[in-house]
Amino acid sequence: MSLLFRDAAGPSLAPGGSVVCVGAFDGVHLGHRALLARVRERARAQDRVPLAISFEPIPREVFARGTPVPRLASAREKIALLGAAGAAKLLSLRFDANLAAMPAESFVEDVLVGRADAREIWVGADFRFGHARRGDVALLRDCGRRLGYSVEVMPDVTADGVRVSSSAIRTFLGSGDFDAAARLLGRRFAIGGHVVHGAQLGRKLGWPTANIRLGRRTSPVAGIFAVRVHGVEDSARAGVASLGIRPTIGGGGEPLLEAHLFHFDGDLYGRRIEVEFVRKLRDEAKFDDLAAMVRQIGRDAEQARSILGVAPA
Repeated sequence: MSLLFRDAAGPSLAPGGSVVCVGAFDGVHLGHRALLARVRERARAQDRVPLAISFEPIPREVFARGTPVPRLASAREKIALLGAAGAAKLLSLRFDANLAAMPAESFVEDVLVGRADAREIWVGADFRFGHARRGDVALLRDCGRRLGYSVEVMPDVTADGVRVSSSAIRTFLGSGDFDAAARLLGRRFAIGGHVVHGAQLGRKLGWPTANIRLGRRTSPVAGIFAVRVHGVEDSARAGVASLGIRPTIGGGGEPLLEAHLFHFDGDLYGRRIEVEFVRKLRDEAKFDDLAAMVRQIGRDAEQARSILGVAPA
């Protein structure tokens, strides 16, 4: 992606006109990518800009009023994925009370036409927008007849007979069916971030880990996992990881992703890595003492090695 913009107000992002798609795009799954491919093709045919409009935070997070909303991708990951899927420009709007209160007609006139200079707009059949979600495809088309753009509805995309959606992917991940989630997502679910310093208890116990803080992001998964870690070397490194609040050591309420890489003893502090979840091994548990926890870690590592085809240490 060449350019990223955040503000609803401002000069036209595509003075020659654009082909636009609008959505939360959490995860940029197979359905989103099919939509972006269609927008890219239509923009190329018309010599216009393929432009995506999204929101950060995603609207569900704002309307949840403090209740954690699991995300399939961070804002940074979503931006990169949208660019890779074909968006030449991204208008990532700050979703707050003011934007939520904007009437649907004003969103069309000020954002879709005034800011994006949309000549063709692609949305899903259930697309809703504007104050109280009053805007829909019918209203969008009514405005289009007056303002000079057309509206196209993207058909549903299915995988193995299942409609591809972010909510379906979150459901599969929550139930531990990572293979089904991957079929809808188009890749395995992963969490990326920079490796931070921890208490180094893992190293003292013989299981050093690369730690990633989730910050404000809520993960749709928690527990112990067989994983592959990208960003360490040219090829992914196999490992075992935990994502949770570390109840045995009193980790507290902030979730932490800790990944132990098999047959690796390098320094990863400050490096950005991506932890790809292959299979869930078990839920997080509180042990009576550290010795019991270390024994279980050994069993988890053995199981992860078997799943990932890694020779014993």
